[in-house]
Amino acid sequence: MSRPVLSSIHVHPLKAVRGHAPRAAVVEPWGLAGDRRWVLVDTAGKIVTQRPHPRLALAAAELVPGGGVRLSAPGMEPLAVEVPEPVATTTVDVWGDKVEAVLAAPDAHAWWSRYLDADVRQLHMDDPATRRPVDPAYARPGETVSFADGYPLLLTTQSSLDALNSLIAQGDHADEGPLPMDRFRPSVVISGTAPWAEDDWSRIAIGDVTFRVAKKSGRCVVTTTDQANAQRGKEPLRTLARHRRFGDQLCFGTNLVPESTGQVQLGDPFTVLA
Repeated sequence: MSRPVLSSIHVHPLKAVRGHAPRAAVVEPWGLAGDRRWVLVDTAGKIVTQRPHPRLALAAAELVPGGGVRLSAPGMEPLAVEVPEPVATTTVDVWGDKVEAVLAAPDAHAWWSRYLDADVRQLHMDDPATRRPVDPAYARPGETVSFADGYPLLLTTQSSLDALNSLIAQGDHADEGPLPMDRFRPSVVISGTAPWAEDDWSRIAIGDVTFRVAKKSGRCVVTTTDQANAQRGKEPLRTLARHRRFGDQLCFGTNLVPESTGQVQLGDPFTVLA
């Protein structure tokens, strides 16, 4: 087996929409620089995701200098959204976490509301160092996270995806496979490890940056959404339910909390520290 390396990086500036895959990224205490600093909310202040709105898979948010984003989606004119001045905050409900964030300009709200045919607003996390702590059951004091589902980074491995696709090919919905990695919306992807080896890691390093492994990643219906056409199927949840059930969660990938900061880039060596 070849030496494990970092094979892809994925930054999603706005939660739930398409991101980009840079060759390098800066690791900050709360995640990759620019990752999930923006979010959409409904009229009740709850985050808007692909769960009820699979068409978000077809929209994209490109990070631009200064932290703003350039929005694009089928049938919509592109829109540049600048980072708002943090003059006041609005409460966002992120899976029960109450998080303060700053409203974007009104034209961003109108853009998303037209695209989704729903009353939606876009917000920015102005201070990720203080706004949202990591789940205390898996965190150390002072650790924070952006608008990611719960942890600063999500790591997946190519070998585990290959193993999962092999299982899907043997199941009742083989025609849905093989699935691409974008179904799982990872931060970093590692190649060259054994399938499911990540189950046993507790500390790892990518290049010179070290991470603590917090917990396995429980997966939801978003993984059944084809990110190319927004259509839903049964996989991978059907196969994960048979082969990757841990308690009440169906797991693929593992959540990371940075122990140090720095830059990671494609080809960086991957090391299991514990």
